[in-house]
Amino acid sequence: MKYDCIVIGGGVIGTAVLDRLSKYSVNALLVEKEDDVASFTTRANSGIVHAGYDCEPNTLKARFNVRGNELMWQDVCELDVPHLKCASIVVARDDQLDRLEALKEKADKNGVPVRILNAGQTRVIEPNVADEIVYSLYAPTAGIVSPYQLAIAYADRAILNGGKIQLNAEVTAIKRTDGGFVVTTSAGDFECKCLINCAGANGAEINDLAGAEHFETTYRRGDYFVLDNTERKNVHTVIFPLPTEAGKGILVAPTADGNVIYGPTAVDTTDKTDTATSLASLDEVRKNVPLSYKTPAFNKCIRVYGGLRTLIGHDFVIKQSEAVPDFIMAIGICSPGLSSAPAIAEYIEQIVVDKLSLVKKDNIVKQMPRCGRLAELSSEQLDELIAKDSAWGRIVCRCEKVTEAEIVRAIHSPLPATTVDAVKRRTRAGMGRCQGGFCGPKVMEIISRELNIPLNEVKKGGGASIARFKVKEVE
Repeated sequence: MKYDCIVIGGGVIGTAVLDRLSKYSVNALLVEKEDDVASFTTRANSGIVHAGYDCEPNTLKARFNVRGNELMWQDVCELDVPHLKCASIVVARDDQLDRLEALKEKADKNGVPVRILNAGQTRVIEPNVADEIVYSLYAPTAGIVSPYQLAIAYADRAILNGGKIQLNAEVTAIKRTDGGFVVTTSAGDFECKCLINCAGANGAEINDLAGAEHFETTYRRGDYFVLDNTERKNVHTVIFPLPTEAGKGILVAPTADGNVIYGPTAVDTTDKTDTATSLASLDEVRKNVPLSYKTPAFNKCIRVYGGLRTLIGHDFVIKQSEAVPDFIMAIGICSPGLSSAPAIAEYIEQIVVDKLSLVKKDNIVKQMPRCGRLAELSSEQLDELIAKDSAWGRIVCRCEKVTEAEIVRAIHSPLPATTVDAVKRRTRAGMGRCQGGFCGPKVMEIISRELNIPLNEVKKGGGASIARFKVKEVE
C-alpha cells in the first residue's frame, strides 16, 4: 500500500499527529506493533496536565508543555475525554521557600501563571497536606486527563476523518527509495513519501533503521499505587513535592476516572520493557507520600503498576532529520510528554503541510459525539436509553458501573476494542476494586459474541487467549 505519510507508534504522540493530519486531504497511516493504541507508555502515564512551571526556560519541554496545556483543554472537550482542570500545588516546608521561589522564577520566564501560597491559603485548596507544609506553589492551569482515553479518542477521530491505523505491525526494516520510504512490518510492507517517528521507547531504534541520527537512550521506571474511588473525596488537586534531578517526585493526585494515585518512583533501568513493580520501589512511595500528604490510605490500594519513561539527554528530540530527507522524529518524549502532545502534533502538522502542500478538507469531524456513561447519567436519561436498548439496563462491571451497552459500543467503535484490555481502557470495566474478578468472564463473553469468535480466542491484550478449559479425562 502507498501512503503520503506514515506515523510509527500508537501512543498519545502518534495518535495526536494522525488526528491532526487526518484533517487534510492526505493518505495517512499509523502503524503500531501492539494490538491496540495506548498499550505501553501512554497506558501507564500519570495523567497530569502539567502547567509548565518547572521546565527549563528556552527548551523544547518548556515550549511544548506551555502550548500543549493551552490546546489540551480544547481537545479533551472536543473528544469527550474524562478530564478535570483541578490545578496543582508544589508543597514546601519553611526551610524550602527559596526552592519554591526558584520554581516561580522559571514559571515567570515560561509565561506560566503561578503564585506562592502560605500555609492557610494552601489548606483552603488542599486541606490534607502534611502538617509540616508551610508554603506551596499554586498552578491554576494544571489538571488531569485520562491518558489512554485521550489517545484512543485521537485515534477514533482520525479514523472518522479518513486516517488509517494498522495494529499488530511491528516495524522491522525501513528502506529509503527515490519517492520516500518502504516500511517493512510484521503486517506487510507500506510505502510513503514522509515518515514520522513517534515510537516511544523504540524511537532510537526506528531512527537507526531509517539511517537517521543515532541517539543514546536511557529508561526510567516509575511505580504507582492506585487507590479505591472512596479515597477521591480526600484529594482535591495534584500535590507535588519539590522536583529533583530524577523528576517531578512522588505525587498524590486524583485521576480523571475517580481514583487516586501515589507515585511515580524513578528507577533507572536498561530494559525498555521493564514495567514490573518492585517492593523496594513501592516502599519509596510509602516513605515519601506522608511528607506531603497527611492522610495516606495505602489500605485502600486496589492495584499497583509500573510505567516506563524514555530519556534522550535532558530535552525532547523533535525535528526533521538532517541525515534523511522527509524523516521527522518526535522521540525522547518523557514528562511532560502527555501535556505536550497536542502542541507536538501541531508542530509536526505544520512541517508535513508545508512539505506535502496539504489542503484542509471541507468537512471534518471536530466534535466527537457525547458518549453516555452510566456513572454520569441521570435516572431520566438512563430510562430513555434503556427504552431504546435494553443492554443499558444490564450492568456488567459493578465496581465502575459499566453496562453491556457501553462495552458493545467500545467493540464497534471506529478503532474497535477486540481484547479485554482494550475494552477496559475504553469503558473502565475491570478497573475497579475487584480488578475484573467479577466482570472479566462476562466481558469475554460479550467480545466473543460481538466479534463472532470462539471464547478461547478472546485475548486479554496481546499474546495468547486467557480462556482456559478443564476437560475431564476419559479412560
